[in-house]
Amino acid sequence: MKQAFDATARGLRTFVSDVVDGFFEITHNGFALVGLAIVFAALALAARPDLRQSGEEQLWGWLQSRKPPPEVSDLEPTAIERTTAASPHVLPKPQAAVAYWLSKKYRVAVEPLSVLVAEAFDLGKRTKLDPTLILAIMAVESSFNPFAQSQVGAQGLMQVMTRVHGEKYEPAGGALTAFDPVTNMRVGVKVLQECIARAGSLEGGLRYYVGAANLSDDGGYAVKVLAEHERLRQVVGGRSPSVNSPSVVTSPAPAARTNPGPVAAPAKPPKSDLQEAQDVPQERQAPEAAQDSQHLALLSHS
Repeated sequence: MKQAFDATARGLRTFVSDVVDGFFEITHNGFALVGLAIVFAALALAARPDLRQSGEEQLWGWLQSRKPPPEVSDLEPTAIERTTAASPHVLPKPQAAVAYWLSKKYRVAVEPLSVLVAEAFDLGKRTKLDPTLILAIMAVESSFNPFAQSQVGAQGLMQVMTRVHGEKYEPAGGALTAFDPVTNMRVGVKVLQECIARAGSLEGGLRYYVGAANLSDDGGYAVKVLAEHERLRQVVGGRSPSVNSPSVVTSPAPAARTNPGPVAAPAKPPKSDLQEAQDVPQERQAPEAAQDSQHLALLSHS
């Protein structure tokens, strides 16, 4: 009996051993065949690019067919084309530094500021104006709010009087483009160039731009712009001035224009000449309306 049991046990062990050996042999040979098949396939694809392309197309089509249908949405897939925003990482290092500094100081997202900074530097090359001057004017005028509007109709980043300079917006599509940030910048720079050319100096041009050409004092507007201009120049040069640096104003007189926004106009603003402020020929205004025009010019950036 014992001998029969031992014989059965040996038979089972032999059977199991044969099964395991056979499994490993089949597996080994199978892997070898798979490896050979991969090598031959790689060689064939390398020798026949048309087969590789056909295979890729079929695989891509199969993957696309298994992709779940997109959810129904009322969002436009082309909305990105009209978005005024860009990554600061694509800017040159000095421009990116300016965008981050302005973002921190004025609490504006750095992505739209990146577009404005890049446009300012591009405008600077074309107009021979310092791009940091353009940015400083936008900072003082609107704090980078592209939808800002004063009580008398100065609009956009650079607070251009749209009803006075409406013809400058015509090539872009009309007066409503005053609220397109890049278009408003370009028109504002044109107005600034005209003011500087008329005054013969940067400081004088800023006085024309703010509507204080005929006043003894501009209320510190030029000082504010030039102070911000200098801070931005420092940022471009690799330094980082404090974002809390105050603008030094040497005169206590009220400014002819201040930052635009939804605030009430001064109770008794000083009067100036709208034609001088916005470079409009005098013949466009009737003599009897001159006093009202002066009043509007001084409020145009209140």
